[in-house]
Amino acid sequence: MNEFKEIRWKQRFENFEKALFQLDEFIAQQTLNKFEKQGLIQCFEYTFELAWKTLKDYLEAQGFEVKTPRQTIQQAFQIEVISNGHAWIDALEKRNLLAHTYSEENANQAEFLIKETYYYFLKELHQCLDSQRKI
Repeated sequence: MNEFKEIRWKQRFENFEKALFQLDEFIAQQTLNKFEKQGLIQCFEYTFELAWKTLKDYLEAQGFEVKTPRQTIQQAFQIEVISNGHAWIDALEKRNLLAHTYSEENANQAEFLIKETYYYFLKELHQCLDSQRKI
């Protein structure tokens, strides 16, 4: 069973990696028009979803039992797979804000949070899990 879990998290990691590379393209742009902002936000939403699910699969392969995104984040923080648990929880809680991008103010706030905080913890997770994948 452990071998299956090991394969599963690595397969999910590949999808997370592809999504993160797409997010990289948005982040590289200095200014975004309103449609590009919506694209950035949607890209972040599915990248974040893949990130926590990849993390969950990784933790399960390590023998931990986690069921929810919050439990996954807390456990990953405890064993130091992620370093900024508060930012992860903040992103998790702000998913509703991100979903309501029809408000220009919300879209601008979401863009700021993604570019200044959330993107970096996703990159950190990628780096950590990429090194584990190669072991």
